Amino acid sequence: GQDRGAGRACRMTAAPRRVLCLCGSLRRVSSNRAVLQAACQLAPPALELVLYEGLGRLPPFNPDDDVDPLPPSVRALREAVGRADALLIACPEYAHGVPGAFKNLLDWLVGSLEFPGKPILLLNTAARGSYHAQEALAEILCTMSAQLLTAQPVAVGLPGAGCTEAQVLANAERCAELRAALDVLLTEIPFGPS
Repeated sequence: GQDRGAGRACRMTAAPRRVLCLCGSLRRVSSNRAVLQAACQLAPPALELVLYEGLGRLPPFNPDDDVDPLPPSVRALREAVGRADALLIACPEYAHGVPGAFKNLLDWLVGSLEFPGKPILLLNTAARGSYHAQEALAEILCTMSAQLLTAQPVAVGLPGAGCTEAQVLANAERCAELRAALDVLLTEIPFGPS
């Protein structure tokens, strides 16, 4: 018999790797949010970046409430983390530490089954090279059994508070830094079932 598939190219494509972007700031105009939004625009087809928007809706963490049924915003956070192949985090420094709202988000993930082993890439958007919060954040994430993809956060030196997505995208140097971060995600996150 004749091979009906002869002459047809068979090309299998993997689904894009899903990256959940977590911004550590609640500010309406946040440089950290702007850099994550810009990363979403610059992402190649092999990466699907999704910005988490629920930080301000999470209740204050209380271990007594970390039981079924979870508060709906906490359940939504954990489900989003569970669907992600990796996390991309941009978090500002506040008083030499991690902002309280973002630490609260992390506290809600400590007891989750979705978080341990999750690949994470950190971005540092401080032009001054701030490191206190980045070191504290890395320590917290390692304690939570995260898999940090780089030893140091990827630097994306923004001028300061109030930077917009458009300003980030208009700066060739910032775009190159973000593309380097996206390359780390492409290289370090394995393809596999989502």
